Amino acid sequence: MAGGKARSVSGNSRRAAGELEAGVLAALWAAGEPLTAAQVNEQLPGDLAYTTVLTILSRLYDKGMLTRRREGRGYAYAPVEDEATHTAERMRSLLDRGPDRAAVLSRFVSELSAQDELLLHRLLAEQGHSTPGGPKPRA
Repeated sequence: MAGGKARSVSGNSRRAAGELEAGVLAALWAAGEPLTAAQVNEQLPGDLAYTTVLTILSRLYDKGMLTRRREGRGYAYAPVEDEATHTAERMRSLLDRGPDRAAVLSRFVSELSAQDELLLHRLLAEQGHSTPGGPKPRA
C-alpha cells in the first residue's frame, strides 16, 4: 500500500475488540480538552483512516461516553468521565459479573504490592470502612 502500512485482516495485526475505543479514550484523556476527529487521529499510533476514527468517536458518543460540541463543520469530543472513574466502573462491572465475588476480591488483594495495600487501607479508612489489621476509621 503506497504511503501507508498494509494491514492483514487475519494474523497478529488485527486489533482486539475495544482496542480502538480504548486508544481514542486514552488520547482524549491525555489531551485534557475536546479534540476533533483529525486531532484524535494525530494522537493515535499507526495510520488509521480518518473515517475509522470518526466512526469510533460516533460510537463512543452514542454510548454516552463522550460529549461533543460543534467546531467548524464537525465536532470536538471530550470524555464524560475521567480515566479513574471509567476504570473503577469497569472493575466494578467485572466484579459484578463474576460468580464468586469473595474469591475475585481475595485474589486481587493478595496480588497487591505492599504500597498498594497500604493505600487501599488508607482509602477504606477515609471512606469510613474498618479494615482488619489496618488503620481504624476516625470517629
